[in-house]
Amino acid sequence: MSVQIKTPDEIEKMRAAGRLAAQVLEMIEEHVRPGVSTEELDTICHQFITDHGAVPAPLNYKGFPKSVCISVNQVICHGIPNEKKLLKNGDILNIDVTVIKDGYHGDTSRMFIAGNANPAAERLIRITRECLFKGIELVRPGARLGDIGDAIQKHAESNHYSIVREYCGHGIGKGFHEEPQVMHFGKPGTGLELQEGMTFTIEPMVNQGKRHSKVLPDGWTVVTRDRKLSAQWEHTILVTADGHEILTLRSDEEPA
Repeated sequence: MSVQIKTPDEIEKMRAAGRLAAQVLEMIEEHVRPGVSTEELDTICHQFITDHGAVPAPLNYKGFPKSVCISVNQVICHGIPNEKKLLKNGDILNIDVTVIKDGYHGDTSRMFIAGNANPAAERLIRITRECLFKGIELVRPGARLGDIGDAIQKHAESNHYSIVREYCGHGIGKGFHEEPQVMHFGKPGTGLELQEGMTFTIEPMVNQGKRHSKVLPDGWTVVTRDRKLSAQWEHTILVTADGHEILTLRSDEEPA
């Protein structure tokens, strides 16, 4: 499948979907606390999305059973919300939200802390967010995907972390996962050249230990092989004529 260049009308729909996805993450923050189940967080997100005239894209996507992905501690991605999984003080978690509004997808995730995390976990979260924005800063017409991957990889590894390589960002629009694939490692000057009107996610997964992962028997949950912590942040990005626009920017963030 070729890369889809979005029309002005499609971009407006992408903006609306991105705004709603960002609002879900803003809304859920006050509910993240010790003693809450990940199932309860999923239910709250589901209700908010449907109340706003949208559909949670993960629900029943290739059999995924819930409306958001919630990945706790050593879970890298695709964690399945569970009524038995109660958050403990110090847990770190990624909530990954994708909505379908008016036929278009908005996809974003961020890290949360239940209670108080230890300094090492907080550092991992901070550096991972910095990785995301170092990648976003390079998005403009004429840049290449390898430039983005190189910047993310170098920042993570210079801080003694590792980049998960089996999972990546992706084009997005009418489809949940479109071309191109956006790797979070790479070499400058390589890969697809970016064009105005492209929309895709950047979503680095950064591990405290080694980069290696495995999928649990449920077929979805991806964890670090060494059981060390993992963190992830994600935004949906539009390539504009002179740079980029973050379609899922939250009200508490400043654009890079």
